[in-house]
Amino acid sequence: MTGRLRILIVDDHPIVRQGLRQTLADATDVGEIGEAANGQQALDLVRQSDWDAVVLDIGLPGRGGLDILKDIKHERPRLPVLILSMHPEDQYAIRALRAGAGGYLTKEAATEKLVDAIRKITSGGRFISPSLAERLAIELTDTAGPPHASLSDREFEVLRLIASGLPVSGIADRMCLSVKTISTYRARILEKMRMKNNAELMQYVLTNRLLE
Repeated sequence: MTGRLRILIVDDHPIVRQGLRQTLADATDVGEIGEAANGQQALDLVRQSDWDAVVLDIGLPGRGGLDILKDIKHERPRLPVLILSMHPEDQYAIRALRAGAGGYLTKEAATEKLVDAIRKITSGGRFISPSLAERLAIELTDTAGPPHASLSDREFEVLRLIASGLPVSGIADRMCLSVKTISTYRARILEKMRMKNNAELMQYVLTNRLLE
């Protein structure tokens, strides 16, 4: 790759974007740095310009980061995307990689590892931690997996929001979907996980530490 890297940062918090920009600006091989505050802005910028990598927050409001990741990969299949998240790896990392992410980095580790992660994915590699690599290896040999592994990305997000105590209407507002759609997701979740009510779902989420 010739020239300096052009990086697009996607995060709805200005302070986070500023911190990421500063970290990247200190790297000699990083040139232009763009910013987007939401998924639509990100998609517009991806369509308008040629970026070397996207740093994408998974916790965007409305349509979440996983949905935006899929849209980006549809628009630019070869564009590397690094998922940045406040959630531990065991909650979203494997889902992000399956959706096409080039790597997964927690915000806690971003200051130290962001530049290395960008260099890794722009050179054609994947950036994952040793512990995540081990989990991926286990998944390849364990076809069953935990009950929540059978959920789609949207269903998994609805599960977490149910467990956080939000009513169906609140989840609908949060995800910019209809109440009827959220109720359908809830029914599918209960069926797939063979549970009867929200209380059982909440207990499962707490036991498996899916909200941390």
